[in-house]
Amino acid sequence: MQTAAPRAASVCPLKGGRSFRVRMSQSHSQPGLIRLKKRREFLAVAGTNRKWATPGMVVQVRKRQAGEAGDDTIRVGFTTSRKVGNAVTRNRVRRRLRACVDAVLPDHAKPGLDIVVIGRAATPARPFDALKDDFLKSLKKLNACRSANHG
Repeated sequence: MQTAAPRAASVCPLKGGRSFRVRMSQSHSQPGLIRLKKRREFLAVAGTNRKWATPGMVVQVRKRQAGEAGDDTIRVGFTTSRKVGNAVTRNRVRRRLRACVDAVLPDHAKPGLDIVVIGRAATPARPFDALKDDFLKSLKKLNACRSANHG
């Protein structure tokens, strides 16, 4: 009886010859950037009522107190509702938002913030450069940019 060869790890190809696995490792390699994952963390950010809506996303920001852990880090969470579409569409929206935030956040945001990015119905069709502009505009409006001369 012949045994099957061990399976190689599944890699999902993306445009430009990159794979999903490579992209994920790059997003987690940025220093000072932590993902929000627990419901209570999302609710704490929503409870501050500091938000800005753009056509591509809604951004909520919370400044952590001096006694809280991680004063020099930025914590980011992503969410989408079922209004955006089915599970495939919602996951695609979250991947696009993660890529947008990873491109803009390290150079522009102040440390010590909790940020929640919420996908909207227009997010899947919105051009990526417009999403980045939406996110940067939201950071500026919420006073979350490092300095006024960015952008």
